Amino acid sequence: MSENNQYINMTSNYRLQKLSIFIVILMWCTNLNAQRDTNKWKAQIAIGLNSPSQSGFVDGFQAKSVNFPTVNLGIQRMFKPQLGAKLDFGFNRFSNDDNSIEFKTNYTRLNVQAVYDPTESMSFLPQRMGLVAHAGPGYSFVKPLGNFGGNKISFFNVMAGLEFHYGLTKRMSLYADTSYILGFGKDFDPVTDGFGSFNGNLFTVTFGVTFSISGCQYCD
Repeated sequence: MSENNQYINMTSNYRLQKLSIFIVILMWCTNLNAQRDTNKWKAQIAIGLNSPSQSGFVDGFQAKSVNFPTVNLGIQRMFKPQLGAKLDFGFNRFSNDDNSIEFKTNYTRLNVQAVYDPTESMSFLPQRMGLVAHAGPGYSFVKPLGNFGGNKISFFNVMAGLEFHYGLTKRMSLYADTSYILGFGKDFDPVTDGFGSFNGNLFTVTFGVTFSISGCQYCD
């Protein structure tokens, strides 16, 4: 083989190596950028029980200490692996106990909450376990059913809660949530406005599923 042909082959191999390295770097950068955009969004759905504070009812009305159902739906956006925010909706129903005037009440809320996930710094947790705290303001809508339907009210609230996650896959986890909703409802005046209605606080326990809708970078 002539020196000229050897030079051409060496030049071609060198260019091929440079091209291969460039392609590898490009693919790595593309994958890194894609991972940065993954798991920014999560969705949640849960169902469970609620317990309204008895101080939220007027005399003669008292709810069961434990009521079903509570349904929570949420969309969560993670800005960093540990910090995010979520918009969530909750529906609750409670009814009278045996010593009360008969009634049923729907309690609906909408909240914007900050989300904090300290799981990475809690090395003592099992590998598939996760812990998420959330808190934020919202608005509550209370609507009595039946004969007291005209006594519906609405008021601001602040809620806080703690979620315990168990990872099923990189995209999905089961979770349990305990939350307390502090209501800022006004006193009923006249008292008849409170028949079947509610202006107090609410404790909820729910169980559900959270899943990534944009990848898995920050999966639990």
